[in-house]
Amino acid sequence: MNQQNPIIEGSKATIIWKGKTAPHVIDDIHFWDDAPQKMKRIEKGLWAYSLELPADAYLEYSFYEPRTKTRVEDPLNSNTVFNGIEHYNHFFYMPDHSPTELVVKKKNVKRGRVTQHLVDTWMLADGGEREVYLYHPPVSGPVPLLVVYDGTDYLKRAMLNVIVDNLIHEKRIQPIAMAFVQNGDDHRGVEYACSDATIMWLDNIILPLARKKLNLVDVREQRGAYGVLGASFGGLMSMYTGLRMPEIFGKVISQSGVFESEGRDFAAVDLIRAKRSREIKIWMDIGHFDWLLEDNRRLRPILLENGYDVTYREFSGGHNYTCWRDEVWRGLEHLFGM
Repeated sequence: MNQQNPIIEGSKATIIWKGKTAPHVIDDIHFWDDAPQKMKRIEKGLWAYSLELPADAYLEYSFYEPRTKTRVEDPLNSNTVFNGIEHYNHFFYMPDHSPTELVVKKKNVKRGRVTQHLVDTWMLADGGEREVYLYHPPVSGPVPLLVVYDGTDYLKRAMLNVIVDNLIHEKRIQPIAMAFVQNGDDHRGVEYACSDATIMWLDNIILPLARKKLNLVDVREQRGAYGVLGASFGGLMSMYTGLRMPEIFGKVISQSGVFESEGRDFAAVDLIRAKRSREIKIWMDIGHFDWLLEDNRRLRPILLENGYDVTYREFSGGHNYTCWRDEVWRGLEHLFGM
């Protein structure tokens, strides 16, 4: 038998395992370690786990040994991706979906330049410095700025600079500059859960650096010309940034944002209910397999009822940078389109 995982027949994807016993399967759909799925023995030494998926789905999974509570490598699937924490997941695409071609570096495309800088953490920490990457687009005139939370992940895992290079070249978006700002690791939740300290850091440290190093349009003349992007807690902080600084950040991209925890809304939702900063334009996207799906579905009507300009999209994927990478161009086109 020479099968490679998974075996796809129509809308059914079957993951197999060869051995006397079988591990469990953990995946995007079942919230990983929270609900391991047992494999079914189909013949001696052969086990299978099947699931129905949309034709345009992307799924990450891993084998899990319940006795030792450890992950096991799938010898029949060499496709792996880092999950951003401590493990590599196996992955696959269903037939009607594939990675975005916008991450391909093309010879005829002018590339923007990425520079590395160290900035004071100021209100975010007791002393110290933090890396910030700036993307200089391949144009000479003034451009809007996009601030990217969890910037190193978007730069290195989502290849956002390459995506923007290609979008600019294809005239699908206007040229933009970017500031990739990094989170505080263990302090990420504190910094991104609607933090005014982060707002102050952005206003007093990041924006002055960006204005000094990049050729940016003047938001005093083009109110709200800049954008802000983030995923998960970064998606929440993107929304909060637009709500708190609409005169600067009039364009918000929230990918799989977190808007409620333990039964309590974050402050961004309170600002939305209070109809603050309704001039901002918002893009939201979320995967059907994402555990935050219902949270995002709940927020959309709240935004609409309170008069916000929001565009909302769902896709067949989970909570990971591959999905955010493959989807982010849509939000960029919507908010920065030519």
